[in-house]
Amino acid sequence: MSNISAQLVKELRERSGAGMMECKKALVENSGDIEVAMEWLRKSGLAKADKKAGRVAAEGRVVAAQGADSAVLVEVNSETDFVAKDASFVKFSDTVADVALKSGANDVDALKAAAYPDAASVEEAAKALVATIGENIQVRRMARVSNNGTIGSYVHGGRIGVLVALKGGNEELAKGIAMHVAAMNPAYVRAEDVPADFLAKEKEIALSQMSDKEKAKPAEILEKIIGGKVNKIVSEVTLLGQPYVLDTNTSVADVLKKEGADVISVVRLAVGEGIEKVQDDFAAEVMKQAGLA
Repeated sequence: MSNISAQLVKELRERSGAGMMECKKALVENSGDIEVAMEWLRKSGLAKADKKAGRVAAEGRVVAAQGADSAVLVEVNSETDFVAKDASFVKFSDTVADVALKSGANDVDALKAAAYPDAASVEEAAKALVATIGENIQVRRMARVSNNGTIGSYVHGGRIGVLVALKGGNEELAKGIAMHVAAMNPAYVRAEDVPADFLAKEKEIALSQMSDKEKAKPAEILEKIIGGKVNKIVSEVTLLGQPYVLDTNTSVADVLKKEGADVISVVRLAVGEGIEKVQDDFAAEVMKQAGLA
């Protein structure tokens, strides 16, 4: 039966959340019977997987994989922290990181299209996992760092991942710097990376915080005072200016200088950052389900 109406396909799409071609195929396979087609989609996992895709996935894991001259970070999201700890989810996210490293993918779209063991692609493997677990699973982001020198990677509790590429130094130092970035999350690497508008705003704030007596000082002294305040802020927001978390008596810049090393690049991913997570009112949801609200 091939004369399936567009209206029937539309109705099945709205009921199942599956794609148009899947819905048409389901109807053709089941002689246009929408109820049987709906069951067919559910059995194949398509309705279940695709309908979950609209739900917020802000939990999950950040996973690292490292080779001789490159390393990757991958963020894979789930809806709940419970699923993020599930063995099948952990195995999937670890495998995705391995695929990301070995496939040479440089962005998440290329990663989703990359071949996955026993599946056509990472994206297809994710859909299969959705059907099994029952939550929305998203391979959301990936980052790759390549370097002929030293690369350090650090993942904190599966929630925060950092890659650091150094010129000079060694892997222990690179990992230490990565641990620092995980803990302190500096906005910039070095002072020259700080935008001019940020500096202008900090100067404005520093001036507004000064007393009238301080403002009455000669211009060159006033500029020196403000400059000192701004430099302090710049140190706080830059990697090289911050006290090193593994030895707070010295700065990151001094640690690198001592080892004859310099930072080439830094990448930091934290689970769910930038995702607006809906806070559910559990009591209200129960009342709604019970028909009391």
